[in-house]
Amino acid sequence: MIHSMTGYASAHRNIAGAVIHLEVKSVNSRYLDISFRSGEDVRFLEMPLRERIAAAVSRGKVECRVNLLAQTTATHAREPNRAMIAELAGMERVVRELLPSVAPLGVAEVLRWPGVLADETIDQATLQTECLALADIALVEFVASREREGGKLAEVLLERAQRMRAHIADLAPLLPRVLDDYATRLATKLREALAGGDEERIRQEVGLFATRIDVAEEIARLATHLTETERVIKKGGAVGKRLDFLMQELNREANTLASKSVSAETTAIALELKLLIEQMREQVQNLE
Repeated sequence: MIHSMTGYASAHRNIAGAVIHLEVKSVNSRYLDISFRSGEDVRFLEMPLRERIAAAVSRGKVECRVNLLAQTTATHAREPNRAMIAELAGMERVVRELLPSVAPLGVAEVLRWPGVLADETIDQATLQTECLALADIALVEFVASREREGGKLAEVLLERAQRMRAHIADLAPLLPRVLDDYATRLATKLREALAGGDEERIRQEVGLFATRIDVAEEIARLATHLTETERVIKKGGAVGKRLDFLMQELNREANTLASKSVSAETTAIALELKLLIEQMREQVQNLE
């Protein structure tokens, strides 16, 4: 399967009265560009998470959000830190000796003091283990979402390639008649311009111009590039850059075909080919 560079996944898990929330999303980019938005308490996880993401995807602008949130529905009882309260009481006595008029500390103020009602802390090793396990789960869904999107893009590209083949098939039978008509018109104009001049010279000039407007090579190269495009799509993997190059080659041949056109029919087909190639190119920009 081919993969789109557009994807999204999120996951969360409970740990020691808190919730780890992880979100991964991406859009297209020429290279792999990973950025993070995370709280200070989990910022140390950015490097191992970067390694996990780089192992899962090869291209795209990826944004990873990681947050450690307090579990608001937690029902575990919390005991005040007696040592911290005693220390706070000692500091209050010193302050009141120096400033007797200062109001005494209230219960709410004491409980809000940092460390008095501290939640159970999570050591970094445990947090890293849990977060990386969560990242593995999220990345599986993230890659799957990019694969699903890539499958849809593959269908679009193959359908456009088939339409191009149909136009090329319509063009091939037209070429002999188009060349004969053009040669006849050119010979007539040359005779008029040369006023009954050398017939051998006229035949040479007509043959030379017919060679210049012959598009058999362009048609053959278009067919070859389409075959390679279909092969690359069906092979799968990281195909975005290869397909982008093939779109450039297809466009080059279509431009040459249009420039050599000497009839409205071949011009219309060349323009339709250019339109289909541009539609394919836009989709290829989203592929990994």
